[in-house]
Amino acid sequence: MNIQIDTREKDKAIQGIIKALDRAGVKHYRSKLYVGDYMSLDNPRLVIDRKQNLNELCNNVCQQHERFVSELKRAQDSGIKVIILCEHGGNVKTFEDVKKWWNPRLRVSPKAVSGLQLYKILYTMRKKYNVEFVFCDKNHTGEEIIKLLGGNRNE
Repeated sequence: MNIQIDTREKDKAIQGIIKALDRAGVKHYRSKLYVGDYMSLDNPRLVIDRKQNLNELCNNVCQQHERFVSELKRAQDSGIKVIILCEHGGNVKTFEDVKKWWNPRLRVSPKAVSGLQLYKILYTMRKKYNVEFVFCDKNHTGEEIIKLLGGNRNE
């Protein structure tokens, strides 16, 4: 397996991911991707877009909605399936768990998006753009990327 990592991924943020890829014997290199952050050369029609937590994902779909949707449309028009891998951890393990998420911004703004509102936004995007939302603990992101891109850890 050979994984391409987008150059816009910050070195410090992906140190653990790189270590997991190395441990699994997965070759990797950095180069700009058309969409997403990670892609296996074995299947360039599937990409992973990594988000550090639900706060970042919420910001992307609310404050940066046009840019976010534009990337999903670009992927869809090119026949590329996008998986959003959110490293939230804690009690958010499945798509349904997003409903129960408590947005810390609600402390300062009653207009902040609740977990249920975010779930509804993501649900609509999932249907409209064929995007998948997967959740993992930050300590397992590298392994999850390998699994989602179809890698075998024994390669």
